[in-house]
Amino acid sequence: MTITFLGTGTSQGVPVIGCGCEVCASIDYRDKRLRSSVFVQTDGLNLIIDTGPDFRQQILRERIRKLDAVLFTHEHKDHTAGLDDIRAFNYLQKTDMPVFAREKVIHQIQREFAYIFTDKKYPGIPKVQMHEILKEPFFINDLKIMPIEIMHYRLPIIGFRIKDFTYITDANFISEEELEKIEGTKVLVLNALQNSPHISHFTLQEAIDVALKIKAEKTFFTHISHNLGSHKKVSAVLPENIFLGYDGLKVSL
Repeated sequence: MTITFLGTGTSQGVPVIGCGCEVCASIDYRDKRLRSSVFVQTDGLNLIIDTGPDFRQQILRERIRKLDAVLFTHEHKDHTAGLDDIRAFNYLQKTDMPVFAREKVIHQIQREFAYIFTDKKYPGIPKVQMHEILKEPFFINDLKIMPIEIMHYRLPIIGFRIKDFTYITDANFISEEELEKIEGTKVLVLNALQNSPHISHFTLQEAIDVALKIKAEKTFFTHISHNLGSHKKVSAVLPENIFLGYDGLKVSL
């Protein structure tokens, strides 16, 4: 399995428009963060989790020419806004794109991209096959995917466990029951927004505490804001086997 970080930034991305802070002004490529998304290659399948506003740019940067399915964690725009650009894959692959999401996310997509679902469709619009994610594991071909229920303040959303890889973003609470589903994970991706408390995201210290509890072989943080600090400075203080993710990073397991 290969995991590619397409984006590791928060909803505004980094640099933030109009901001001149040290991180936003940084020339370190690891401090340039598009909206959060990840590309998973395993068992001959190419999967993407979340299609944010930077989806087209991310696909072009990584030269992705095959996509078998899209999975959504939740309905916020920084995770769904780029869905229109899957039409390129419709054209290349001559098939509708399987999309997996919770019921609320499906309804949001149907509202935001109403033109995809009209009876009289304009030529060239995206073509999708919507699949509802329930609490139970689901399959894409023979690949088992375990949904992990987490809380994003008061909004229930999901992460995903695929074999020994678990992806969790936009969380500020994970129950003990759901933590059990993550047990044995070798590579964990977890959100770590900033140092100061936030209403709907783990802080850096909270993310570290969760990572130490899960005890994955390697943990990578994502959904990072400019308030967290530069990649270089934050990386210098992280515990062993816990790392700050960055756009374009590839991890194999």
